[in-house]
Amino acid sequence: MSLVIFGQPADGIIQSAYIVENIRESIDRWIRELKVGPWFLIDHFQGVDARYRGGPSHADSAIAMSFAGHMMIELIQQHNDAPSVYRETIGKRGFGFHHWGVATSNFDRDLADYRSRGYAEAFVARVPSGGRVAYMDTTAHLPGMVELIELGESFDPIFSRFYRATIGWDGKDPVRPFL
Repeated sequence: MSLVIFGQPADGIIQSAYIVENIRESIDRWIRELKVGPWFLIDHFQGVDARYRGGPSHADSAIAMSFAGHMMIELIQQHNDAPSVYRETIGKRGFGFHHWGVATSNFDRDLADYRSRGYAEAFVARVPSGGRVAYMDTTAHLPGMVELIELGESFDPIFSRFYRATIGWDGKDPVRPFL
């Protein structure tokens, strides 16, 4: 039996992510137009031991997360002009959809699987949930990248808190701290 995360299969898409020009305006728009909220915000994220295309990553980004039903939604605004997976996409086609997140309980195996299929590792880092993420460049075959999201001890408490907050949300406290 396959593990299920927030109603989504662990080996399937659990997240849809978008690059935005202004994260606060985008949060307001998602709340107003799509009724998605509350949002959990990290004002400055660089990751730990972050690597972009094999070299050190210096991108500084704001990240906001919420849920629309069982799907995690992520909004990303890069603050600086450092080369990044986000700047790549903005340069090619502008703001908008960037990647799907796929949860994995075997990060190293799945990373090796994507590599064996010819997909480059565009970005990799440790994240506040204690796990790792890797953006695999699937843009030659798909309209976005795939982010492998490592499941682990702290993944469930953090993202379950986000998910629970969206159920029956009353509109109060629309932006909350990530941790």
